[in-house]
Amino acid sequence: MSDHACGSCSSSGSGCSSSGCSEGCSPEDMKLKKALSRIKHKIVVISGKGGVGKSTVATNIAVALSLAGKQVGLLDVDVHGPSVPRLLSLQDEKPHIGHEVIEPISWSSNLWVMSLGFMLPSKDDPVIWRGPVKIGMIKQFVQDVAWNDLDFLVVDCPPGTGDEPLSALQTLGQDAHAVIVTTPQGVAIDDVRRSVNFCKQVGNPVLGIVENMSGFVCPDCGNVHDIFNSGGGEELAKETGVKFLGRVPLDPEVGRSGDEGYPIIRTDHESPTGKALNTIIKPMLNLTETLQENNEMPKPDELQAKNGMIRIAVPVAAGKLCMHFGHCEQFALMDIDVATKGIVATNMETPPPHEPGVLPKWIADQGVQLVLAGGMGSRAQSLFTDAGVKVIVGSPAEAPENVVSSYLAGTLQTGSNTCDH
Repeated sequence: MSDHACGSCSSSGSGCSSSGCSEGCSPEDMKLKKALSRIKHKIVVISGKGGVGKSTVATNIAVALSLAGKQVGLLDVDVHGPSVPRLLSLQDEKPHIGHEVIEPISWSSNLWVMSLGFMLPSKDDPVIWRGPVKIGMIKQFVQDVAWNDLDFLVVDCPPGTGDEPLSALQTLGQDAHAVIVTTPQGVAIDDVRRSVNFCKQVGNPVLGIVENMSGFVCPDCGNVHDIFNSGGGEELAKETGVKFLGRVPLDPEVGRSGDEGYPIIRTDHESPTGKALNTIIKPMLNLTETLQENNEMPKPDELQAKNGMIRIAVPVAAGKLCMHFGHCEQFALMDIDVATKGIVATNMETPPPHEPGVLPKWIADQGVQLVLAGGMGSRAQSLFTDAGVKVIVGSPAEAPENVVSSYLAGTLQTGSNTCDH
């Protein structure tokens, strides 16, 4: 998928422009794109195995992020077992449904919740739906719910690698990060290994693996004892090359909190479980730094110079900075003398085909420390950061020499990110 593609175009790799999709997106697709543009980060909590505590982990992640001061949405797309309303003591709530908009349930001043469980006439009613209906519901809950501006949307998916997880990731786009939950036992690890491969095949990054029910918190002494196996999730993370986010112990208080409808992370920060959950959300909070949301502009002497020189890359189309990163024809690679802040040399290079993950590696291999871009999707920004390359978005569509000269003089004026999705 192109990093500039709108969420609805992602399956075909079509592009979009700031004034609307140039590839014939329908009004419904544009509505989805607009909704996604107001969500900075998407966290999809999945597992290949049922009964591993995935919904509890997803709910506590959402609450923990909201307690950290973030604006958070929690979306429960577990069609056949929507448990989030009970976990937050919201099972008697009903959302207001207006003209083409659904209002989510407010759990706190900065956490909003939506679940199919709110829509059922009775908690005892089974949901007997085929795949297309499930897919439609997931898309509707993303585009028609009035989420407004969110720092995070946390999505609780049903177990497995079927319709719901696939539809959630495809709807949210390839910049949605997966958090995979497992328990230490081998039978769960085998299923979760498939979830890791599932994410790799559909092209979404795995933020990490959580090992739930790892050890037992003694209700008398408060210590954690390994009465069952532990470490399986961490070994799987090493095996598959993804980050291990941490262990959450089996805690009687977690079971009690789920039954009574209060998230343990809100009531007990200092318990082993509370500390584990706070550790797990740190990489999610770090996403805000990874994407340089403040668009803080590093000074030339703050970049890692080599022999007193730095290299800046500018995506170019028709002789000017290309406002859509994925549409560029060439890159202007400019060598800068840090001491004099002067442009020493400029080379125009044609990049390789624009495929996911290719350009960040290619740019890094050219020895570039900084990219000045107009618009760039969050997925691409994350990949550039991982490659050690700084990114400034919102640069003007001017000749690349003028853009770089303004940056070196400290007068570069940046605007909005034209591909902020």
